[in-house]
Amino acid sequence: MLSDYYHILLALHLLAVIAWMAGLLYLPRLFIYHLEFDVGSKAYITFCTMERRLLRIIMRPAIVLTFLFGILLAFSANAWPSPWFHMKLLFVLLLAAFHGFLVRIAKDYARGKLPPFSRKTLVFLNEIPFLLAIFIVFLAVLKPH
Repeated sequence: MLSDYYHILLALHLLAVIAWMAGLLYLPRLFIYHLEFDVGSKAYITFCTMERRLLRIIMRPAIVLTFLFGILLAFSANAWPSPWFHMKLLFVLLLAAFHGFLVRIAKDYARGKLPPFSRKTLVFLNEIPFLLAIFIVFLAVLKPH
């Protein structure tokens, strides 16, 4: 029955992933710019607001929908027994853990606590979601045995 909706589920899953990835790529960049302002300044508070809204309005719904449609899609395609799917799921879970890590950093900023990372480290962290996405996309498209 779910297989009848495969293409609709795939489209909804991809749209949710795009929104989630946009947030995962943008939030670390906000953190980098955020470092330039003194705690409590108007600009600092503005960045806290931007980060909170990005997380609540875009990223939280997007991660929930990504998992919801992804799970339904996996059932509709009977992907659960496939080894490629297990690897893909592992990388998606790493991406979700990274999301949680970003939430923690945003909460620290909101409390006036700067992250214990240099600007250079934050720039590197900004690349992690895309690197994970490369593996996820190739596994989903190629479905290696």
